[in-house]
Amino acid sequence: MDLHAIWFVLLGILLTGYAVLDGFDLGVGILHPLAKNDHERRLFINAIGPIWDGNEVWLIVFGGALFAAFPMAYATLFSGFYLAFMLLLLALIFRAVSIEFRSKMKHAGWRKAWDFGFSASSLLAALLFGVAVGNGIVGVPIDAEGVYRGSFLSLLNGYSLMAGMVVIAMFAMHGGLYLYLKLPDGEARERVRSWIWHTWGLFLVLYILGSFYTLVTLPRATANFKHFSWAAGIVVVNVLAVANIPRAVYQSKPVQAFASSALTIVALVALFGLALWPNLLTASNNPAHSLTIYNAASSQKTLWIMFVIVLIGIPFVLTYTVAVYWTFRGRVVLGDHSY
Repeated sequence: MDLHAIWFVLLGILLTGYAVLDGFDLGVGILHPLAKNDHERRLFINAIGPIWDGNEVWLIVFGGALFAAFPMAYATLFSGFYLAFMLLLLALIFRAVSIEFRSKMKHAGWRKAWDFGFSASSLLAALLFGVAVGNGIVGVPIDAEGVYRGSFLSLLNGYSLMAGMVVIAMFAMHGGLYLYLKLPDGEARERVRSWIWHTWGLFLVLYILGSFYTLVTLPRATANFKHFSWAAGIVVVNVLAVANIPRAVYQSKPVQAFASSALTIVALVALFGLALWPNLLTASNNPAHSLTIYNAASSQKTLWIMFVIVLIGIPFVLTYTVAVYWTFRGRVVLGDHSY
């Protein structure tokens, strides 16, 4: 049993869970300024209100798992990308504060300020996640000791910014589909339905451009397709999932549309992992300096111990997630204690 490979897959599962679940939270925040009035903005926030904080558990567990299984990669990432991570942390904190504070007062100025904070922080977080993915595929300068030798501005290259735009469009689409699923029948829901067409179209254009950009300038990203014949199946699933979204929306099947959007994210994270394998952090200056699942890993004993802990802990996370979503199933209803 290759524990290094298993931990790579486990990290992929945790990242996928976060992208699917918190992705629509961020998407709702991105779409938030388009709401017509305060009532609609409250509907948007209450659609994610009971679950947004639980969704972020996946990101916390991902960070903990990376630290436990691959401490050298963790050290390089969190020290080299310090400013980027601080911006991301600020965005996630400010988003949480905005959700909790906006309804504490009925003053219009107060609510507008927190609405802006909610939307801006969601947009910034989505952009930073995309930039991280883009740099993961392009690679970053790393020396022989695993120390990042670039700057914050060098992370904002053309490919990573393109990846950031793709993630923003994808999360906006995902968030729109979640709102279409959760909002009560009425004007707001129909308007969200019309937004989905625009967000899906924007995502499709950026997705195609990003794919061509990758194929033309980064042949290394598809090198593993030669070794894993089943990888082509992920691409097929991805294309079919993207294509099914407008069909499901047109036929007024919000559950199917949202499931297709979630499957799109799952497939894209899988392709991202395939592009990285077996690297965790690719060195753009010298491939020999890349941090892989083997040279950046903890000891075999540590991997085993942490693997047992994961087998015990993951069922609790899944049970909690299922319980929360089941408890707050159904359409949004505003009450006296709503946001």
